[in-house]
Amino acid sequence: MKAEILTIGDEILIGQVANTNAVWIAQQLNLIGIKVVHMATVSDDSDEILKGLENASERADMVFITGGLGPTKDDITKKTFAQFFGVELILDEKILVDVSSFFVKRGKEVSQLNKDQALIPKGCRPLRNKSGTAPGMWMQKNKVHFISMPGVPYEMKEMMISEILPAIRAEFKLAHIYHKTVLTQGIGESTIAELIENWEDALAAKNIKLAYLPQPGMVRLRLSTSGDDEKKIRKAVDEEIDKLLPIISEYVFGFENYGEEMPTIEKVTSDLLKERKQTLAIAESCTGGYVSSLFTAIPGSSEIFKGGIVPYTNDAKHELLNVENAIFEKQGAVSKECVIALAENVRQKLRSDFSIAISGVAGPGGGTDEKPVGFVWIAVSDGKKTLAKSFQFGENRNRNIVMTGNAAVSFLRKFILKSI
Repeated sequence: MKAEILTIGDEILIGQVANTNAVWIAQQLNLIGIKVVHMATVSDDSDEILKGLENASERADMVFITGGLGPTKDDITKKTFAQFFGVELILDEKILVDVSSFFVKRGKEVSQLNKDQALIPKGCRPLRNKSGTAPGMWMQKNKVHFISMPGVPYEMKEMMISEILPAIRAEFKLAHIYHKTVLTQGIGESTIAELIENWEDALAAKNIKLAYLPQPGMVRLRLSTSGDDEKKIRKAVDEEIDKLLPIISEYVFGFENYGEEMPTIEKVTSDLLKERKQTLAIAESCTGGYVSSLFTAIPGSSEIFKGGIVPYTNDAKHELLNVENAIFEKQGAVSKECVIALAENVRQKLRSDFSIAISGVAGPGGGTDEKPVGFVWIAVSDGKKTLAKSFQFGENRNRNIVMTGNAAVSFLRKFILKSI
């Protein structure tokens, strides 16, 4: 079964509000076996809404609509919905009771505008709103189902979870859709595509689709398929992932199960430290505390994170972490020698099991021919051994900081695993 998500609202078109509703709805539909083939956003204009509904009916079996169901004059979805189906609005007594109860419980009077919320298109299947006053509407035209919901996220989600999704499961026989994502770090999209070309070419014969989802310093590889037998399609994807891992094992740090929170590389590394009951300290210069914030954003990070020091200037590196001035004079702050000293000294100072140290040229200025913008040194240490690597990222300061953070955490993760 194919679906379209139609979002109504000028606030989205002008960029004032992000369209999080469409993302959430698409995810929920995929989880029950409905394939989303199109998303669209239209303005609060009856002609545009009518066009959007008509166009969607040509592409999909089900159209999910959000927005424009409030009590004010700019909320025109309900009237336009009735116009699309060629029916009048009628009062639904059960919805009126819901609306009235909503205000009475809060000690407020029920205005005529509020009562008008109980008007719905004739022949409509009303959807109760347990979190607000605007009811949802479910109608059918030429075998296409149209489901209109409030645009307020918590109202829409409650309606989907309590009424719409259970009804769809009960009334329709749906195929299963399965997505599983392999998480990689330290390899670019084009490079990984070359490495796995033969493996990827064989996927089509097994009805498995591969998508590349790049972000700074990382590439997510999503495998997707569908079928009537859930166990069979899951097994097919898992078998292909087993074939993939030997090719790119050095870059893989985890897996994402669709519908669940994606495990970040810092969470994977934090869990690894927790399992071993070991701790981490960080000295970071060009990232300005960013890497420390990645770890401290994780609940329970105090179990593994001893602390971070941001010695941004050479004087701070010398005074706080005893980096010798001779290093600045001979090799410079962005050097192997400097990050090794930072890593070893911050680990000793904060008495941690492991440490990370970072120094680089984030940009946009400060680069030289020898050390251009985006050039970074990273070191990791455990007291017995200290390793350092250089990286060359790009010219964008914010992107460089993010990529440095990902590279540093990945470096530490691999270092820990090799020391087991």
